[in-house]
Amino acid sequence: MTLDANTDTVADDPHADDPHANDAAPYGGGDPYADYRAGDFPFTELVDLADRRLGAGVVAANDEFFAQRENLLVRERAVFDPERFGHKGKIMDGWETRRRRGADAEHPFPAADDHDWAIVRLGAPGVIRGIVVDTAHFRGNYPQRISVQAASFEGSPSPERLLADDVTWRELVPPTPVRGHAANGFAVTSDRRHTHLRLRLHPDGGVARLRVHGEVVPDPAWLELLGTIDLLSVLNGGTYEDASDRFYSSPTQIILPGTSRKMDDGWENRRRRVRGTNDWVRFRLAGQAVVRAVEIDTAYLKGNSAGWIALHGRDGESGEWLELIPRTRLQPDTPHRFVLPAPSVVTHVRLDAFPDGGVARLRLHGSLTVAGMEGLRSRYEEGTA
Repeated sequence: MTLDANTDTVADDPHADDPHANDAAPYGGGDPYADYRAGDFPFTELVDLADRRLGAGVVAANDEFFAQRENLLVRERAVFDPERFGHKGKIMDGWETRRRRGADAEHPFPAADDHDWAIVRLGAPGVIRGIVVDTAHFRGNYPQRISVQAASFEGSPSPERLLADDVTWRELVPPTPVRGHAANGFAVTSDRRHTHLRLRLHPDGGVARLRVHGEVVPDPAWLELLGTIDLLSVLNGGTYEDASDRFYSSPTQIILPGTSRKMDDGWENRRRRVRGTNDWVRFRLAGQAVVRAVEIDTAYLKGNSAGWIALHGRDGESGEWLELIPRTRLQPDTPHRFVLPAPSVVTHVRLDAFPDGGVARLRLHGSLTVAGMEGLRSRYEEGTA
């Protein structure tokens, strides 16, 4: 179920006015995810702008009494241990604030506008297309409602600057009910470029994980200054478009910064059994560019790396595919470097794996053309106007 970010009710929920309608049943033993309410949100195919691997962080929160704010961005799904308690109470794998109280004994409930908040620095600034607020294992202690705001800053602002009175926070998701022990998804329609996000809990409670999916919009002035860059890197605006198979992991991972840390930190497909076919993945570069060198890394893929690869590129959405690297044998758990025989101007590339197998990282080294830089600059200006 997708939550409608343009209303203040849970979509398809006839009991939205009941403050306990979205509670999950108490944990009854066994697999804690057995009654977890998952969601299928199309925008999750896009990169998570709040991925710690991109440099994201939770820079401030007004309260984290029961569980630390940093848990919001942990990559792995939340873990539940029914026997784990500490001096402050039940230890949860998420961000959890204390229970808010009213002004006095005659007014024990918090005021209508009381809320807790956490501010997240996006690892890659960009246009937010969808948000997932995951309340896994928060069954009766999740927030009654959440709201999400976003803002844009230059440089690396301090928490004090983020909290200044003159900061403009734009509402992406109005106060909206969420379900306990569930993935709550919100589609976002704003085309503005944002660098920070503020998650608000109304009035209090706990959230296990936060995912912020969208499209990276890098600063063109920085890329122009650097000159030669990785044209496929998520941080520089490279984008995964499609793939033949994403059975074990998302192809987006092979254009993440840094090296892979384990076998599933890359792209791995299932075993292909149809002869005469192969697996492939297609990417769009940050803009039209001149490619001069390529790196393909099969780190941690020892018995399941791609046997052979080929790389093709094209200029434009309907350009002809041209060979950049012919079909070439790969070694398992090994970085490979290829110098192209001649620089190639492309906007898209397709990596073919024969017959199947995994790749940990793919890098395309080169520089944006004048047209590519102008296109990137135009998009940046549209998102910051």
